[in-house]
Amino acid sequence: MKVTVFTSNQPRHLSLINRLAELSETTYAILECTTVFPGYVQDFFKKSETFKEYFSNVISAEEKYFGSSTFTAKNVRSLAIKLGDLNLLKPKHIAPALESDIYVVFGSSFIKGWLIDFLTENHAVNIHMGLSPYYRGSSCNFWAIFDGKPEYVGSTIHFLSRGLDSGPIIYHAVPKLDNENPFEFTMRSVVVAQETLTEKIVNSELFNSAPIPQSKDLEIRYSKNYEFTDEIAAEFLSRKMDNTKLKSLLSIAKRPELLNPVFR
Repeated sequence: MKVTVFTSNQPRHLSLINRLAELSETTYAILECTTVFPGYVQDFFKKSETFKEYFSNVISAEEKYFGSSTFTAKNVRSLAIKLGDLNLLKPKHIAPALESDIYVVFGSSFIKGWLIDFLTENHAVNIHMGLSPYYRGSSCNFWAIFDGKPEYVGSTIHFLSRGLDSGPIIYHAVPKLDNENPFEFTMRSVVVAQETLTEKIVNSELFNSAPIPQSKDLEIRYSKNYEFTDEIAAEFLSRKMDNTKLKSLLSIAKRPELLNPVFR
């Protein structure tokens, strides 16, 4: 089996590549690269003292579950490109990666043109970090916590579509809160998403259930990148949200209606 994944270059993305490599003959990875030190280096997120403090927590949580940046497995063929270049690629640039059995998208930029046509026709699966259709867009699990709705932290595994996070849902994956702070809780939702996806590929269960179209009427927030500002990050940090507060919110929350949910 051959797998192609469109993803990024943070430890959590490399983790997915290596998980897929364990179950495939060859894994093709197209990585859209950004700094691995957000907040410290001017890049997708700006360099600032507030972002430095915020992302130091993100990096710490990511290292807890995924370790630091590392090399990919021997059977991975990778192509590193700059964030923003994906839709400039032509078929000849990634020709071998267009002959796989399974296509996975996780943390890529918005895919357009011939590539989205190809991926939708070949039933590509997207890992959306957020419970769609309730939370769509960027940084959804952050916004769920920010909104005081930790019951909406999780991931949606759905078929890729031409709209953002709008394809038919295959299942939802949701972390159970243990002794984690908000950064760890949202990061562990990535672990649950990756574990369940690879398990369903191995067990040939991924495409067994009928996907369900998403209802825009259920949408709570459609977040945009520009909305995550210094001011928002500073406000979130000032709340000093901890495990006790998360538990308290979850204890009184009503779980949203989910599709084929996996809790772990």
